Amino acid sequence: MAELFVQQAVNWITLGCIYALLAIGFSLIFGVLNVIHFSHGDVAMTSPFIALAIAQALAIAVGVASPAWLIVAACAAVFVVGLIGVTLDKVVIRRFRDAPPMMALVATVALGIVIRELIRHLYPQGSNPHAFPRLASGVAFEVAGVQVGWFSLLVVTLTFVLVALLFAFLRLTPLGLRIRAASEDRVVARMMGIRDTRVFRATFFVASAIGAIAGLLFASYAGVTRFDFGVMAGLLGFSAAVIGGLGSMPGAILGGLIIAGIEVLAQTFVPDGASYRLVFVFLLVIGVLLFRPEGLLGRAVMVKV
Repeated sequence: MAELFVQQAVNWITLGCIYALLAIGFSLIFGVLNVIHFSHGDVAMTSPFIALAIAQALAIAVGVASPAWLIVAACAAVFVVGLIGVTLDKVVIRRFRDAPPMMALVATVALGIVIRELIRHLYPQGSNPHAFPRLASGVAFEVAGVQVGWFSLLVVTLTFVLVALLFAFLRLTPLGLRIRAASEDRVVARMMGIRDTRVFRATFFVASAIGAIAGLLFASYAGVTRFDFGVMAGLLGFSAAVIGGLGSMPGAILGGLIIAGIEVLAQTFVPDGASYRLVFVFLLVIGVLLFRPEGLLGRAVMVKV
């Protein structure tokens, strides 16, 4: 029983960290722009395809296949996806910043479909699943007879480091302070001389880069990547952000851990739980929206009418 508990705890923390990174991107964009970027999951899940393409190109150029190429390609993919996020904001999303929320919602849903179909048709054999290797392999240590792999340790460590860097960036750097000011009141921020265009681009780059890391970890955890993984990654990341409270970084982390916990519990204790795990997840989302629509750590917004 102790071994089962430890194994499921490791699975829970690993999966929860991945979901938390996805949710952080949703919360960051919503907190600054007040836009629900529904194609964020699709943007994030382009990173495994970009990493595979770069790794294969490096192996062909050098003439030697090496696991190191995947690490180099993964770092390059994070930067490329960050630029993709900035480009999508410049070309599409910025045109809906002052539009009714429903217009931005429909536009980002359509944008996600475009991204998926581009991967499907432009990437070689894009309709088929592509194997994605573990970014770290082997056993790091044992706890109660359960082997904890280097991959799980990498996911947890990387999540803690990224969250710490993000909080430091938002609180200690001039650009981070401008982003926080714009998230509080965009009009006042403009009156103070803050260029909101630069703030929005920085927000999209950071959110998309963090999402790209989550996408790489998601594909590595599953051992495979597909063109339509962005749909599920987006739904789970958005659900985690909603449960924790859209716009709240601690809420995104909490929401990711809660969703991962529900999945792990369902698969462990419910007969055929793997088939029903998402039922429990989205029932929780409905319950949160009914009884605490601002999320567990979100703030209620007073609107004058």
